[in-house]
Amino acid sequence: MSFETLAALLLQIDILDTILQREGPAGLLVLAALLVLSVYSWTVIFAKFGALRGARKTNARFVRAFRKAANLEAVVVASEQFRPSPLVSVFDFGYEEVERQVKSRGAITNRPAVERALQLGVSEELTRLEHRMNVLATVASVSPFVGLLGTVMGIIRAFDALSTQGTTSLRAVGPGIAEALYATALGLFAAIPAAIAYNAFGGRIREIGTRMDDFALEFLNMAERSFGE
Repeated sequence: MSFETLAALLLQIDILDTILQREGPAGLLVLAALLVLSVYSWTVIFAKFGALRGARKTNARFVRAFRKAANLEAVVVASEQFRPSPLVSVFDFGYEEVERQVKSRGAITNRPAVERALQLGVSEELTRLEHRMNVLATVASVSPFVGLLGTVMGIIRAFDALSTQGTTSLRAVGPGIAEALYATALGLFAAIPAAIAYNAFGGRIREIGTRMDDFALEFLNMAERSFGE
């Protein structure tokens, strides 16, 4: 059986007819699970892409405004227009601690407390940015195995057709082989984009995390210039 002959036969088999009429409940369940995983992962990919892109842009704009500001009070006023920026959240954490110390003592007297507040802000923003990243990791790791299960089921079905019909014709084994190939293709279609997106987004999140750590140092410098003893 040549590859060209097999390909020609598979092209003659109507995909929807094979899936909806010829596959058993187990095969349909596998394909449905892969389809759900694929759709969900693509939903997460598009949402995460937009969120990280927006965070990167607003971070750059907020940093420029922060560096031009004369003091922290000026940054508070300017920060409202950059509210989606993760750096604004880090700034808010730090400024709240600075404001408490200034109101009670007139100056910053506990620098480690400000550093801890900034670190809490960084951690909270990283947690928010990493939200649903586990979905991409799960889809990337699980989908190939679900597809493999469908592949095995399709091959079993093809051999079962051979034993039942007592013939080695391609039309006897074609539906089972098609089922196996559909499951394999759909499993890879779900897994590959999820794996690529997980690695790409992970790199962007680490980059934003580094930017937030650097911003915390800049915040401390400005806070000490504005309210240091």
